[in-house]
Amino acid sequence: MKIVKAFVCAAMLLIPLAAAAQTPITSRFSADPSPHFFAGQFYVYATDDASNSGKYWDSTAWRLYTSKDMKTWVDKGAPLDVTVFKWAKPEAKAWAPEVAFRHGKYFFYAPIGGDKIGVAVGNQPEGPFRDARTDALIDKARDPNVGDEPIDPAVFLDKDGQAYLLFGTRVPKIVKLKSDMVTLDGPIRNLTINGFPRDDPKKMYGEAPFLHKRGGLYYFSFSTGWPGQIVYATATTPLGPYQYRGVILGYLPISTNHQAVLEHAGKSWLFYHDNLLPGGGSHRRSITYAPLRYNRDGAIEKVTRQTVEVEP
Repeated sequence: MKIVKAFVCAAMLLIPLAAAAQTPITSRFSADPSPHFFAGQFYVYATDDASNSGKYWDSTAWRLYTSKDMKTWVDKGAPLDVTVFKWAKPEAKAWAPEVAFRHGKYFFYAPIGGDKIGVAVGNQPEGPFRDARTDALIDKARDPNVGDEPIDPAVFLDKDGQAYLLFGTRVPKIVKLKSDMVTLDGPIRNLTINGFPRDDPKKMYGEAPFLHKRGGLYYFSFSTGWPGQIVYATATTPLGPYQYRGVILGYLPISTNHQAVLEHAGKSWLFYHDNLLPGGGSHRRSITYAPLRYNRDGAIEKVTRQTVEVEP
């Protein structure tokens, strides 16, 4: 009887924890998380789905959420909108953002209108941000080899001090950044991924590139399409080539999938968006997160929508 009671109690404890993994960080529709630990607390920069038309991803401002414990999140409003960039049309779409910290400043990488990536800079993680250039960092009309859409920027700063910008749909792109974080350092390259399963035609690069490092391996994760799974590949250098390793997160009931990995205090977390709030859907998404775990061989354990949450 004691064993049964203990089992029941353990099961009851797991129920709310499992639900917590699929609890959105905010009641406001938000997507495309860029999570960070800055200045003693957690920050998530996001696409603001609450201000779009509900029929397309046509918001013109980004959103910021902060937390001291990854449990209670505070909506800090819009850290900037497309009007910060005087070269952008005021109605241009504000898509998946990225932020990086270097030299005591915060750099906000902003895909605008589906054909440009701007970069703004601020002295605080909340802003205010100003345009760090007088033109776009990446411009489809100007730069060679940007691909179909220069969107979904992700910045990786390696331990040797070299910074990399990843972006793009259908063909992943990677380019070095100079130390100032606002100037390209060399050509835009295609990132090669080998070993996709031949029996699954849906296994392809779609969008949402993200790069992080653990041990001696570089982990490149991305979405396979529309809808897409979040999968990953590994390499021993940031430029690759990468070898496909498997699925991190399966298909969700929305048309897009976009992830980022936050590592802090020896733990890893997968942030992503899903359909979690009443009235939500493919254009009204919600950000959530789950623990990310690795096997001894470096493989990432698959995350499910029922992943049991653990204390940050």
